[in-house]
Amino acid sequence: MWNGDPVFYSRLLTELTLSFHIIYATLGVGVPLMIAIAQWVGIRKNDMHYILLARRWTRGFVITVAVGVVTGTAIGLQLSLLWPKFMEVAGQVIGLPLFMETFAFFFEAIFLGIYLYTWDRFKDQKKHFFLLIPVAIGSSASAFFITVVNAFMNTPQGYTMENGVITNIDPIMAMFNPAMPTKVGHVLTTAYMTSSLVLAAIAAFHLLRGNKHVYHKKALHLTMKAAFIFSIANVLVGDLSGKFLAEYQPEKLAAAEWHFETESHAPLILFGTLNEEMEVKGAIEIPYALSILAHNIPNSEVIGLNEFPEEERPPLYIHYLFDLMVVIGIFLTIISGLYWVLVQKGWKMVDKKWMLNAIIISGPLAMVAIEIGWFFAEIGRQPWILRGFLKTSEAATNSTQVEVLVVIFSVLYVLLAVVSVVVLIKMFKRNPVEQELTDRSVEKKVIYS
Repeated sequence: MWNGDPVFYSRLLTELTLSFHIIYATLGVGVPLMIAIAQWVGIRKNDMHYILLARRWTRGFVITVAVGVVTGTAIGLQLSLLWPKFMEVAGQVIGLPLFMETFAFFFEAIFLGIYLYTWDRFKDQKKHFFLLIPVAIGSSASAFFITVVNAFMNTPQGYTMENGVITNIDPIMAMFNPAMPTKVGHVLTTAYMTSSLVLAAIAAFHLLRGNKHVYHKKALHLTMKAAFIFSIANVLVGDLSGKFLAEYQPEKLAAAEWHFETESHAPLILFGTLNEEMEVKGAIEIPYALSILAHNIPNSEVIGLNEFPEEERPPLYIHYLFDLMVVIGIFLTIISGLYWVLVQKGWKMVDKKWMLNAIIISGPLAMVAIEIGWFFAEIGRQPWILRGFLKTSEAATNSTQVEVLVVIFSVLYVLLAVVSVVVLIKMFKRNPVEQELTDRSVEKKVIYS
């Protein structure tokens, strides 16, 4: 394993950092919106439980922000250390969105600090709520700008390449590239959906353990409603993403679906295996579904993988990543939708152990889907780091000591994960909901008049 290949270890370290960072980044984007929704509902209903939800979620959010800053900084350093050729070629183009991402984070952090320390400073509590709006906007804007960089790597434009050097740079055109709408939409909707499901899983866990406090019931209802809305939005964006791939990255779609020959009436292939002759065995075929996904028309033609040189084809195992991502997404949509259908029919879902268990599972599964989705996005672009212009093998550092960094950063991420989990558990164990609700001084702080 320890062969000293700089390309291998550069990819490994980048994947390790992104895999760890995406957990905190996802929560960092979605939780502020959930905090805002809870506080707004609390203000409108004059309900102390929703206000306390916002307050407690904010405490946990601060921890995720702190860890997200560390890992986000590591990604910025690794771009220069591990991928110097990429930064040399594309650095001038991606400089603007990277700067704007940093600005958006500062914007978010400033207002988060003011919001945190002014809970009890306003007589008109709506003014305090308005401080949260820049936090939610800043977190989503940060995700927007960093995703723009990733979108540019998939559909680069806004420059001229002359002798390996980028000239005539138009940063705005580069930012608003063809991949930007679907990439950004997918990142934001999945972050909102995942965050709502993680918070729902926490509420369901308390209810399953026998804590039937109305606080947890309200938390579950609010988060599951949000999860259903964002899961539907995610399905719509996912459909648009398939059409984007068909037009701009057909080799990625073909590899994901093991679609080798260009043909019309193309079926969608789920699961299965490939033999040495590249024949699909044991798969579930959905007739015409790939043609519909790609072009909305059952008899439309879908480009096959054999149209591309072998050295420019993505790894075929991304098929499994695509299948897992889709299956988990469908499961999450069904669970959140079923919850609300049964609630509307009068079922008390907070008393149904099977539903609570399903919701508890949904939180981690949503995060797994996020991880798989990013692996699919990045591996599916291979062998390119800048599609059509610069290959990953050409962009990596020549240093043979990258494996040392892999060990150092692995230890760092383990420590950060353990510390953040321990801090979160102790924080909420020392301040149980019941204590905060029965403490008159706290009630005065959270009840809006």
